[in-house]
Amino acid sequence: MCGIVLSLGPEADPAIFRRMLGTLSPRGEVTETRYESGLLAGVRRLRVVDRERAVQPWVSVGERWLLCYNGEVFNHHELRAELTELGHEFRSASDTEVVLAAFEQWGDQVVTRLRGEYAFAIVDRATGRAYLARDPLGVKPLYWSRSPGCLHVASEVKALVRVGAPVVEVPPGHHGWADADRQVRLRPYVDLLALGADLPMVDDPDEAALLVRAALTDSIRVRLDTDLTVGVVLSGGLDSSLALLHAAQLHPDCVAVTVGAPGSPDLAYARRLAKDLGVPHEVVELRPRDIRLADVREAIGVSELTEYGDIINAVVSVPIFRRLRDLGVKVVLTGDGSDELFGGYPMYHEVGPEASRRLFLHKIRNLCRTELQRVDRTSMGFGVEARVPFLDLALVELAMRLPIELKMRDGQEKWIVRRAFADILPDYIRRRPKNPMSYSSGLHERARLYKPLFARLHRSFGYHLLEPVRRDFDSVLMRCGNDLDAALAAGRARPDYTVLEHARDLVGAARWNATPMVRRLVSPRRNRGDEAPLPG
Repeated sequence: MCGIVLSLGPEADPAIFRRMLGTLSPRGEVTETRYESGLLAGVRRLRVVDRERAVQPWVSVGERWLLCYNGEVFNHHELRAELTELGHEFRSASDTEVVLAAFEQWGDQVVTRLRGEYAFAIVDRATGRAYLARDPLGVKPLYWSRSPGCLHVASEVKALVRVGAPVVEVPPGHHGWADADRQVRLRPYVDLLALGADLPMVDDPDEAALLVRAALTDSIRVRLDTDLTVGVVLSGGLDSSLALLHAAQLHPDCVAVTVGAPGSPDLAYARRLAKDLGVPHEVVELRPRDIRLADVREAIGVSELTEYGDIINAVVSVPIFRRLRDLGVKVVLTGDGSDELFGGYPMYHEVGPEASRRLFLHKIRNLCRTELQRVDRTSMGFGVEARVPFLDLALVELAMRLPIELKMRDGQEKWIVRRAFADILPDYIRRRPKNPMSYSSGLHERARLYKPLFARLHRSFGYHLLEPVRRDFDSVLMRCGNDLDAALAAGRARPDYTVLEHARDLVGAARWNATPMVRRLVSPRRNRGDEAPLPG
């Protein structure tokens, strides 16, 4: 929804603040600021809810509190009704105003009442203290840094790089108070590891299917509460297809967007589904040779990611959201999170139940800096708000209560999701095996050519002030036989790839990229759409 920047303290510098806010300009359409002694607050706002009146920074009626807010709270209608009964009066129809009114009513317990994807800072103008909060899964980002006499808070690392000091992430599901000249004291308000622990496991397939269907349908429903066109990032796989099926049924105006190489499976499945549903379908066709160093640099600059595989996926994601921006679409659904929740990775099924649960929890805790960071940066980098229905907290809690046997059965991953929607999923989607986005689009190996440059490019943006690029944890985990403790130790011992590993990777990628050229020479009449074979 927005990009936010705060500078708090006697040394707050308007020039530095303006430059920080300027780096976040792609996240919104309008710049809104407030300058006070010791308080500089600004928002680059993407106008989604109550587009004319939800001006930020939002100030409370009594003018004690100031809010800078990024994201959406999907239960704001219910909260508004409750707060109205408690005597609050509202000046707008925005969820922004509801968040601040809820804070005034319930203090720092407000986060236990919010259902959404958000990060915000509320400043007590009388004391200069700021209350910081981030949603439970970390869908929306928040960081802070400090210079002498000033605390800086921002939505992205690139804004804080200008401070030139170490950058610290507000962890998902944390909140707390910060002062300009003292420590930032944050604590968790939700324990992801304990979600569902006090509830019984759901072992019965019929009951589990009903619960999954109800929870996911409701999660998608609340994320379609907008009068704007809704986009769906469609790979033609199970998760994005479910998002599109619901959007087509529940929202009067939706469009699907797919990226892929000509002839790739993604395009074939996505085109068929969009046609069957009668949904407008935008296709971004890229040949592997279309990806150049400039595209990789752009993806790293936009995404701020720290693992090689995530950066490669960002290279593929950027064209999707660029197209959505060009179409004027500001709200989009994605299928991210389903693989983590419902057994979409082989490692879950190659170890025992206890080890599988630990891997599951590790994946969930780290989504904020991998998949979710990619989705937020590459979407908001083009003024598009991505919503992730599979990561609604109620659905995450339910997934915690499902045994691995319901997630993987008869050799099929995400079995319980397929069963839950068997009556509405086309058979060709329900039976399609999982393909990672960038592999099935035929673009992964091309981006891999540039892997040896990723770390240097990352440092050139100053992102090492948060953390450096490191080797893909999934590859370390695989080499360690899916032993989580061994993988964590190996990652600490050797955080990045060696020169030899990079060289081997480069040779493999170069060999793969040479294949289309050889095939063109051997078969000059071959259809151009078949020139980029998918990796086996």
